[in-house]
Amino acid sequence: MSPGPFTYYEFFAGGGMARAGLGDGWRCLFANDFDARKAASYAENWGDDHLAVGDVWTIAPESLPGQADLAWASSPCQDLSLAGLRAGLSGARSSAFWGFWRLIEALDRTGRGPRAIVVENVVGLLTSHGGADFNALCETLARQGYRFGALEIDAALFTPQSRPRLFVVATRETPSPALVLQGPAAPFHSRRVIEAYDRLPAAARTAWRWWRLDPPQTRNRDLAAVLEPDAIAAWHDVGQTARLVSQLAPVHQAKLAAAQDVGERRVGALFRRTRIEDGQRIQRAEVRFDGMAGCLRTAAGGSSRQFIVVVEGDLVRTRPLSPRECARLMGLSDDYRLPSRTTAALHLVGDGVAAPVVRRLAERLLEPLLASPAILAAE
Repeated sequence: MSPGPFTYYEFFAGGGMARAGLGDGWRCLFANDFDARKAASYAENWGDDHLAVGDVWTIAPESLPGQADLAWASSPCQDLSLAGLRAGLSGARSSAFWGFWRLIEALDRTGRGPRAIVVENVVGLLTSHGGADFNALCETLARQGYRFGALEIDAALFTPQSRPRLFVVATRETPSPALVLQGPAAPFHSRRVIEAYDRLPAAARTAWRWWRLDPPQTRNRDLAAVLEPDAIAAWHDVGQTARLVSQLAPVHQAKLAAAQDVGERRVGALFRRTRIEDGQRIQRAEVRFDGMAGCLRTAAGGSSRQFIVVVEGDLVRTRPLSPRECARLMGLSDDYRLPSRTTAALHLVGDGVAAPVVRRLAERLLEPLLASPAILAAE
């Protein structure tokens, strides 16, 4: 379909998981991340000849080569505020979006603006500050002449991990009618996306497009399929397993008991959350046996780590998910090189974008959109 390779800039690149998803039909002109450890992993997997390590606010527009077809931005989500003052280096981490955006504005002024932009973030962006942050993003895109729409995509459609994320796709191209719907459609135009659209100011709504993205066929892999063989896994001892099981809330104790009653091998995922019970903060464990892992998170503490539970009758065994298993849950191949330290590897993977989701977006929306050279006429 594509004349390719398409070209792109990858901002907030982490370990290059968007690059892994875009695939061989795309050529990266420039990549950036401020985290030196993540950048080291990026370099090990993709090379460093096009990689700039440092804060996005310090990047000069002149250092971005050529004119890219796409600018991909998986901007930090620790502080979702986009609507506040554009504080620059003094702002919170999500003000990094404005550092990215000043580069887009500068490229536009010299006729080198990207033909398309993807902003990826957590779905909380839709409701952050009562919707003001999402409105700010959409108004910014509209003022710069982009037409855009949002898709909420759960990686669970592609890989056995529950991981909903928001993808705002913006373009100056004239989209083929086949790529635009007349209104929202499941599964990617969720209730949250529709409500966020309804809150938009009129000018931003005019620039909105309901992108068509066909869902994939039914996923054929479950959690058990990505696990290492039992014989080489690092299992907890009996005491560690007992402590984890003791943290299960009653409803999750019942799930574990039901799995034991089956009498056959059952594989589940266990994760810990802090709950408020009788006014007290209590760490509880939750378990699921639906063939899915919970959303991988950055390894900032014990509560963010996920565990495997294997039940065979009365026998219950537990262990942490390994970094390689987490990478598989993100759709990365086994030849993707991970950091040697477990914490660094978990942080890298948990802070990334699921590669199969990126591939679907590229194949079914971005590549058809960019294959046409037509530029959107002023309306």
